[in-house]
Amino acid sequence: MRVRGPTTWQVALFAVVVGGVVGVGTAALDAALRPWQIGGFRPGGPTAGDRGPRAEAVETVHAFGTIGAGATGRHTFTIRNTGSGPLTLTRGASSCSCTIGDLGGADGPAADARVLVPSGSSAPVTVQWTGKGGGGPFRQQVTILTDDPRRPEIPLVVEGTVVPTWKAVPEAVVLPGITAAAGASAAATVFTFGATPPTVTAATIDGADADRWFRVSTAPLDAAAIAGETGATGGFRVDVEVKPGLPLGRLRRLITVTFDMQEEVTAEIPLEGAVGGDLVLAGPAWDTTRQALMLGTVSSRVGLTTTLFITAKGPHAADVRPTVREVVPDALAVTVGDAAPVGGGRSRRIPLEIAIAPGSRGVNHLCSESGPPGRIVVDTGHPDTPTLTIPVCVAIGP
Repeated sequence: MRVRGPTTWQVALFAVVVGGVVGVGTAALDAALRPWQIGGFRPGGPTAGDRGPRAEAVETVHAFGTIGAGATGRHTFTIRNTGSGPLTLTRGASSCSCTIGDLGGADGPAADARVLVPSGSSAPVTVQWTGKGGGGPFRQQVTILTDDPRRPEIPLVVEGTVVPTWKAVPEAVVLPGITAAAGASAAATVFTFGATPPTVTAATIDGADADRWFRVSTAPLDAAAIAGETGATGGFRVDVEVKPGLPLGRLRRLITVTFDMQEEVTAEIPLEGAVGGDLVLAGPAWDTTRQALMLGTVSSRVGLTTTLFITAKGPHAADVRPTVREVVPDALAVTVGDAAPVGGGRSRRIPLEIAIAPGSRGVNHLCSESGPPGRIVVDTGHPDTPTLTIPVCVAIGP
């Protein structure tokens, strides 16, 4: 007997029927084992991720406007926990040493580095910064670390502009053409930047002899002068008078003005120049830039000899007859030589022979912090420059 197999159409129909039954069964089993979901709604309660903390920041950037250089600003950010579990905040790194983030707010402990925020609560984060430099844009960042896996870090940014607390125009008072006979005067303007106008409490020039040779005074600026400097809110003028008779040589002093702007502020302005006249110094060891006799370090075994020349010119040249009044250190031996006419007889040059004898005791007058300068003080006989003080930079060693 011949057995006939199923036709192609019969096989295909059988496969469709079996596949449908298996598919329906699988779907039913899956529906029984897994809760059904429609769109974003998932019945059956929150998952473990939904039960965790959720960090939300009300703001992350604070524009503070302007702040004076050296002044301190403070702003409090707020971080909320909108999750269902407790949120842990940890103080992270800051982009600058002048920016500090403290957890617990302005009144909280400054050392707080970690805080726990319950569900539905918030925590303040206080950021404090100090204006650095002479002025310009300021942008710094503090990072707060969280245990929210969705937002492990929250950067908090403060930005604005730093303006100088004060600014001197010009930055230094320069007197290039002072003469011992005539003296001189100069001025500088100090602009201030802050909510409170400055009140000057003191104005001085350094040096024990300052009162003898200088007079310093101040006066407030008017509104028009203040408006001429961008951002300035106040200011004052500093006037310096150099009295006649100032010793010849390089002038380098420091003007110090103290003023009140809710807190005490000190402004320091260099005073520079050179005092000239009918007496001029020259010689192999004379430094015209430093206006000092640079002898350096001298060995006590060898000693030293050099010559410094005083050239006298002008109508009183013949009156100049130097005599040595004082020397520091006392190892310096100074001998005044005979005057010789120069420049067709219109000027006279007088040599000062300077010697350090072998065996002299050790000293340090190298014109440094640890070794103040020595000096040679000469009475000249000139009516405009009766006394000439010559700085000496020298050390005597083995």
